[in-house]
Amino acid sequence: MLPLTTRTKSLLAAALLAALAGCGIADETPEPRGGAKKEAAAVPAPPRKAVPAGLPGMPPVLDPDDIYAADRPGMLSPVVKNFPSRVYVPNTNSNTVSVIDPATYKVVETIPVGIQPQHVVPSWDMKTLWVNNNRGHTLTPIDPATGVAGKPVEVHDPYNLYFTPDGKYAVVMASLDRELVFRDPHTMERKKTVPVSCYGVNHADFSADGRYFVVSCEFSGELLKVDTAKMEVIGQQKLPLQGAMPQDVKISPDGKTFYIADMMAHGMWVLDGEKFTTPQLMPTGKGAHGLYISRDSKEMYIPNRGEGSISVFDFGRNKLTKKWHLPDGGSPDMGGVSADGKVLWLSGRYDSEVYAIDTATGEQLARIPVGGGPHGLAVYPQPGRYSLGHTGVFR
Repeated sequence: MLPLTTRTKSLLAAALLAALAGCGIADETPEPRGGAKKEAAAVPAPPRKAVPAGLPGMPPVLDPDDIYAADRPGMLSPVVKNFPSRVYVPNTNSNTVSVIDPATYKVVETIPVGIQPQHVVPSWDMKTLWVNNNRGHTLTPIDPATGVAGKPVEVHDPYNLYFTPDGKYAVVMASLDRELVFRDPHTMERKKTVPVSCYGVNHADFSADGRYFVVSCEFSGELLKVDTAKMEVIGQQKLPLQGAMPQDVKISPDGKTFYIADMMAHGMWVLDGEKFTTPQLMPTGKGAHGLYISRDSKEMYIPNRGEGSISVFDFGRNKLTKKWHLPDGGSPDMGGVSADGKVLWLSGRYDSEVYAIDTATGEQLARIPVGGGPHGLAVYPQPGRYSLGHTGVFR
């Protein structure tokens, strides 16, 4: 072989580099691991879900995927953060309210109220607790800062009490009068009376945007849909079960579905509130009565009054995942979740007692004797910006 000249060597080297460059090997910047291109376009963030336009005057929805986002542990409003932690238990047969210290599981006070107290209801501004004296036709105000009861206010047939999301009206569920009565939320002066054709209006919950609410009619087995601003019934339907007896109503965290506990259907009805079509029944247990959301908005607790159990519904999995049975039985009825989310408090309707249940394990932590016929107890204070009423529905 003839020796290569310097010029020939230079030409060969240049040709080799050109060939390698054509194969992509001579690129000075190595290709990133995983095969991604060096200058790949950035992936755009998914569009954020729009917050629904709420009822005028209603505090804005914080998270369209979770209307209970303001109810997390520790998120106490400045209005309530200094209130002592208590459990207020209306004793329907004793005409009293038992006050429990949750730290000791002891009754620390018994407050005389009117005839047949049904529920203890936090006001929209969270400054007052209203005791619904159903047959006494009064509301007894309690100052949650001091625990002192004030002068009763005359209100006819106050079985239950709610507040519109804008704080403009109190809504009295006048069960035997067959009326929804819109009142001033502070003075309870009557503003508008809405007669209804169903029998036994008792529980309700509001849509995510606050523009309508769904009401259960216990004694006729019906549901109502009510326009909040117009204060008019815009929908009515009979539940598809003979003898249905709907109770508590609660909307899902994503605002898409209403659940209605039914003590005679032994489960909860699953309803599309917007379409207001015929709901489907999900069996939970005998005498399903109350509906309570966990502090992380992942689960809902359903006390089954007729069998002494609590069913647990998982929103993400859309199914019942657990059932806790009270030792020695009982009649778990209505109540609420502690401010830290660790304890579910329920009245024992037929057993003159209150149950404290560990929400992590379902273990009964305490069984506390109270007056006769304990019903809609309120755990107070709780996290949230405002109250929609009942035993404490906060958003």
